[in-house]
Amino acid sequence: MSRHSGPVVSRRALLSTAGAAGAAAALAPRMAVSQDGRILRVRSYSDLQIMDPAYRLSAPEGDIMRAIYASLAVNAPGDEWAWKSLGTTVLEQLDDVTIAFTLRDNIGFTDGFGQMTAEDVKFSLERIANPENESPYAGDWSALKEVEVKDTLSGLIHLKSAFAPLWTSTLPTASSVILSKAAVEAQGGKLGAEPVAQSGQYLLTEWTPKQRTVLTRNPDWAYEPGGFEEIHILPIEDPATAELGFEAGDLDYTWTAVSSIARLRDNPPAGGIVSEKPSLAYVWVGLNKDVPPFDNPNIRRAVQHAIDTETVVDAAYFGAASTSTGIIAPGLPGHRDAPLYGYDPDRAREILAEEGVSGLSVTLDILNQSERLTAAQVIQANLADVGISCEIKQNDSGTFWTLGSKEGDYWNKLQMTLNRFSMEPDPSWATAWFIPEQIGVWNWERFDSAEFGELHAQGMVETDPAKRDEIYKRAQDIMEESGCYVFLTHEVTGILHRDTVEVGLKPNGEPLFPDFKPV
Repeated sequence: MSRHSGPVVSRRALLSTAGAAGAAAALAPRMAVSQDGRILRVRSYSDLQIMDPAYRLSAPEGDIMRAIYASLAVNAPGDEWAWKSLGTTVLEQLDDVTIAFTLRDNIGFTDGFGQMTAEDVKFSLERIANPENESPYAGDWSALKEVEVKDTLSGLIHLKSAFAPLWTSTLPTASSVILSKAAVEAQGGKLGAEPVAQSGQYLLTEWTPKQRTVLTRNPDWAYEPGGFEEIHILPIEDPATAELGFEAGDLDYTWTAVSSIARLRDNPPAGGIVSEKPSLAYVWVGLNKDVPPFDNPNIRRAVQHAIDTETVVDAAYFGAASTSTGIIAPGLPGHRDAPLYGYDPDRAREILAEEGVSGLSVTLDILNQSERLTAAQVIQANLADVGISCEIKQNDSGTFWTLGSKEGDYWNKLQMTLNRFSMEPDPSWATAWFIPEQIGVWNWERFDSAEFGELHAQGMVETDPAKRDEIYKRAQDIMEESGCYVFLTHEVTGILHRDTVEVGLKPNGEPLFPDFKPV
């Protein structure tokens, strides 16, 4: 989503992204453009829908925002998680609850909105943190007390308490993007799909829905420029379609299907470089506990025992990915050694018999991608083996990411989903979406645990790694005990790019567009 793949407000009536067939058709007419060394052509797994960092819907939107809006900090490319200043000359933690900042001089907003100031910093951060604004990213600034403006360019960020994720999953993300206070207020308090008052290394200069987004170097950006004069972003949902586009010469960079990694590594396309990155993302099957038959916790437990996660993952990813033990990947505090409930079809049948259930029919909603469909078909067979009939319902991304919204008309029909969320390198970014306040936002299982919410809050302020480890392990135990979750995999990230391009990537393979450079 990017919650991100992979990952709120009024999400109805937003534009859907390109389907695989439409994206493939869109590639052909512009093949010659991709050969221009001034232009970088990249694949994104979804089209943009909103250019407001407080209400972003996916990781690809965050990728664009960090290019077109200046922020306090951004991720640094490389194999280790690190950050670098972007819009600041000073960004320093003075003590547990105080961060000093000084903006770079001469950062201007487009559309006549003038110079970026510390007042814009105050507005942007406090806007996300304010519960009245109902930003799904309010948790990123849940510890914020206030931003104190010292002068035109400098100020202090005051926290209410220590905040463990500050330098990993808050400051280097789109949650530290600085918007123009005047511009947002002129737009009625929220930005739409077309950005206003851009300020970054690039400007969004063209957006053709379902076809492409064009970023152009910002001529008024006075500091390190982006590596390419233009970046053309093509929304292509299906990674297999993107691989074909790369082989045809229409793309310079794409994520690959996990199932394609071994084939591409052994036989890379001409002029292509294949690499593999560990993923923090998590994939799971979710059960909506407020909708029959899953309002019965024993039916949920039967499904947990019925799904052979190892076979599901092997089939969907051709052996390239491993099964997961929860929503927190290896290497992060809270990673568990094993799930609580494993594959046991006999126990599943026993539970169904004890409940007097037979002839049960359920639906499984998925994103229309080949890997998801393969996984869903194995799940379908697993459920059939214990006497449950499962209908697979495929959705394009524009539809899928609204399915569980409390503002929609489908959440009370949604039974099972196969879902994937992208991640930042802090366990709080995994648990944030399943607290009670996220029911009907990103918590589509409608999992409602006060203890889980309290643990999530504790983990945000606890700085002892051992204690954080205990907190997040217990939180995942609660999720699994609810019967609402079957954890599948963290995947791996396959990267395919031209040998003429030096890629700028996070350690998990996600792109940092301004850091891509010609070789």
